[in-house]
Amino acid sequence: MSTLTSDPLGNAITLNEPASQQGINDFVDGFLRCEARVANVLEAGAHDDSPYVQACCAALHMFSESGEGPPNARPFIARANSSGLEITSRERLFVASVSSWVNGDIERSVALLEQLLQEHPRDLASLKLAQYHLFNKGDSAAMLRLALQSMGSAADVAQLHGMAAFGWEQCHFLEQAESAARRAIDMEPREPWAQHALAHVMLTQGRVGEGRAFMQAASPGWTGLNSFMVTHAWWHLALFLIELDLHDEALVLYDTQVWGVVKAYSQDQIGAVSLLARLELAGADVGNRWQDVGRHVLAHTSDHVLPFLDLQYLYGLARAGLPQADTMIQSIQAHAATRNGPDGEIWRCVCVPAAQGLLAHARGEFATAVESLGVALPRLIEIGGSHAQRDLFEQVHLDALIRSGRKGAALHLVQQRARQAPESRRLQRLARQVHKATGLANWL
Repeated sequence: MSTLTSDPLGNAITLNEPASQQGINDFVDGFLRCEARVANVLEAGAHDDSPYVQACCAALHMFSESGEGPPNARPFIARANSSGLEITSRERLFVASVSSWVNGDIERSVALLEQLLQEHPRDLASLKLAQYHLFNKGDSAAMLRLALQSMGSAADVAQLHGMAAFGWEQCHFLEQAESAARRAIDMEPREPWAQHALAHVMLTQGRVGEGRAFMQAASPGWTGLNSFMVTHAWWHLALFLIELDLHDEALVLYDTQVWGVVKAYSQDQIGAVSLLARLELAGADVGNRWQDVGRHVLAHTSDHVLPFLDLQYLYGLARAGLPQADTMIQSIQAHAATRNGPDGEIWRCVCVPAAQGLLAHARGEFATAVESLGVALPRLIEIGGSHAQRDLFEQVHLDALIRSGRKGAALHLVQQRARQAPESRRLQRLARQVHKATGLANWL
């Protein structure tokens, strides 16, 4: 006999087994707090075939962001869809959204979540899932809109202000982002997503010393988090260290906090690729670290789950000197040719030239890197990722301009960046290098 209960935010849940309540609580609350206990829903899913529980298990498998995600998720979503249990309209919309996600229809998945949130604005787990999809599509305006839409019903929840803060920041409303992040932290001092949003603001505004101090002070609270959140938080601290030319400290964080938590996970892998690349671009010697990352990235050469992931997998393979980089770019091109509609255009017009540029840069073909990345950069937001994450590709492009002798173009880019971040020793040093190359150093 089914039981009608509720999640931690008061949203109605239909369960076959009352004991599943803890698994659902861990999924909803753990998802909002970026905690590893979100995976406890799998235990509930092994004993309770109620649709909402099964859909949560399917979503958890999809978050692997790998080719294994949909096959692993399908048995759960099949059980959810075949259940004869009478469930609420909110649960039906959630199940349908996850089912669309498993089937590769992200547009429908998001549309169903938007409908759900119109009717149930306190379903913040669905809001966070919607923001995840919109982030991967580069639609930061919708990320922000959906968070603000729920404020009238869930302003008492710190995590909502954290989600709003990141939406504000991704839309370049930095003052509003900082205000929302600080409100979340006042309500819940260990709120990691709000801390992360505030780190974005400080990096964008060039407040690198303050950002370093803030994240160091917050770091003792980064316990119990999922591997993405904990490694990504340390990744952000490492970015501040790189800006301050503290390469040795950044490498220690790479070795102890960023790489090695869950080496098979996509986000841990791209965090490692991105951090190693930035360190090298800043002049650090990363030794043989690329080889270990490259070996783990090999598993994803034909996944093509998200173009943003593929680009960093490819660069990691190339920097590790693995021949599978050629196989992967061929696979990216073949995949792009099969996609239709706006998604296909993004793969063909943004991902493919960006991939060609990154591979060229990794192999020292800097003129080709300039040309190909120059095609992709104006539309790079369409592949998803945050400003801070996509900045890697702009740094690679700038490095290629300098190395290919495009001194005038390099000056325009580096001078703007250096003026925006006067505390960044990395950028000030790079600007001086370009000033010297252009013959302007004696007049500055």
